[in-house]
Formats: sequence, C-alpha cells, structure tokens
Amino acid sequence: MSERAGVIDDFLARAGWDGAERQLLAADASFRRYERLRRDKATAVLMDAPPPQENVHAFLRVAQELIELDLSAPRPIEVEEAAGLMLLEDFGDRTFTRALAGGVEEAALYRLATDLLIALHKRWSPGRGAGHDDPLPPYDDARLLDEALLLPEWTLPALRGAPVPAERPQDYIDAWRAVFPRARNVPECLVLRDYHVDNLVLLDGREGVAACGLLDFQDAVIGPMSYDVVSLLEDARRDIEPALVEEMLGRYFAAFPELDQEAFRDSYAILGAQRAAKIIGIFTRLSWRDGKQQYLRHIPRVWRLLEAGLEQPVLAPVKEWFDAEVPAAERVTPPKGDKA
Repeated sequence: MSERAGVIDDFLARAGWDGAERQLLAADASFRRYERLRRDKATAVLMDAPPPQENVHAFLRVAQELIELDLSAPRPIEVEEAAGLMLLEDFGDRTFTRALAGGVEEAALYRLATDLLIALHKRWSPGRGAGHDDPLPPYDDARLLDEALLLPEWTLPALRGAPVPAERPQDYIDAWRAVFPRARNVPECLVLRDYHVDNLVLLDGREGVAACGLLDFQDAVIGPMSYDVVSLLEDARRDIEPALVEEMLGRYFAAFPELDQEAFRDSYAILGAQRAAKIIGIFTRLSWRDGKQQYLRHIPRVWRLLEAGLEQPVLAPVKEWFDAEVPAAERVTPPKGDKA
C-alpha cells in the first residue's frame, strides 16, 4: 500500500466510511482524483487533492459562496484540509455531456446553463466576499497574460521541435495588453472559469437553476461577467452551432437590458481568444510534461475557435501577431510528448 493510500484509508475510517465500496470516477487534467463510495444505500464522493499541488480550501471557499447564493454546489460531509481530502455530496453521473449523449435536447440544457449564469450574475455582488477572510483573487491582466503565454511557451516549441524559450515574446505580450482593457468594459462578478458541459450535472428533484449541479469551480476568481458565458459557448470539447450560440447570447442579453451589448461582445471575443490560447497551451503541456495525450484531439477545434475570434476587429493587434508569427500551416495539433 502506498503512503497516500494509507492516508486515505485512515481518513475514511475517521469519517465512518471505512469498508465502503469504492469506484474510481475520474482523474482530471489536474492532480485531483474522485471516487464514489457506497455504503448500504448511501453514497458520497471522495475528492483526493494531494498537497502541495492541490488545495481543497479553495473548493470549500467557493462552494460555500455558491450555496449561499442558492446554487447547487456539492455540500461537504467530511473535510481534512491539511491532507487534501474531502467527502462530498454525490451529484450522480448525469453530467450535461452524458445527458446530451443520452438524447436530452441540447437547447434545453444550454438554456438551463445560461439561466444559471444569469442567476449567478444577478445574485452575486462585490460585497458578498466581505465576510470572508480570504477574498477571491482578481482575474487581473497579469493572470490573463500568464495563461495566454502558455501557447508560445509550450505549443510553438512542440510544433517546431525547439526548446522552451528562455524569454517571453514581448510583441505577443504587448498585443494582449493592448486589448485587455476592452475585456473589462463589462461588470465584474464571480467567475467559475471552467463552466462547460463536462462540469454541469442534471439533478433530480430540484427546481429551476438549482437543477444544474456545479463541479470543478475551485479556481474561481473575480473578473468580467463575459468569461463564463464564452467558456460555456466556445467549448474546447464539443462543437456548438452558431444559431444556438446566438440564441443563448440573446437569452443572456434579455436578462440584462441595461448591458452594453457591443462592449459585452468585444469582451467575449477577447476572453474567448485568450481562453483558446490558454487551452492550446495547456493541452500541449499535458502531453509533453504529464504524458496525458487524450487532450490533444481537441486542439484542432480550439484553433478554429481562436481563428474565428481573431477575425473580430477588437482583436486586431493579436491577429497581427499570429499572422506574422504562427502561419496557418502551424495551427495544427502538436506531436505527442516524450512521455507518450
């Protein structure tokens, strides 16, 4: 038995779940692992988030805020923060991804997901975090830039067979800095950051937006309200028809009649392109650094999303950089890393 396995067994014993049936649910792009526990008719989910790479406090902090907003985040049953272990309420297996595969109407699911964002953005206010000792971090330009730099730092060397550059490309940095102010011409709110169909769960017995369970929100920040909307509608893992995207944007705009729609669309385009650059870089890093190859298959879609975003006039400085430095022939999936 590994040392970590022993720590988990001791935690389950203290929580009264020793001897429970255990089933691996998922191991995602981070260091976290999830297991479903069964004991008689009761179930719970074990989150194994080993420190120092992971921090369960962030999950608990955001879950508390979402529950206070009458949204469906898993409630903690037992927690040992120092060990990076939690037992959580079990939301079941019916993610939106599985519901779509099972024939549930796509538009109905996206309406529910959009309505949840509307509810979140109406219910949350900047003063809500005042009662917490650890306010959520801002999604500032430095953080956005660090994420966008993952593409030249990981993907371009992988494509070109070159080492990771020692210096960051200043012209790339300048291009993003030129457009980020336009991304902030919308109100700020709680940003969940990985808001897409893999992280949303259909819950039985709950009404309205509470029927949408939320997962994987521990990296939440405070930033532009457009971010989670583009995360939902420009999904790295599945194609969404433009008509459905426009329907959901129209639904969102109808809920906020005072919103400057042109400013929102500019913010949406900038953050969508930034997110695409980040994801291409992350998926490359997962292959080359961590030996996780399954994410590479999504990169062609994300390149398409990035290219579409770059056609928006607000992104002209970033488009100029890509046109000069990353020609169309290089906008492809990099080869698998050495750990393949």
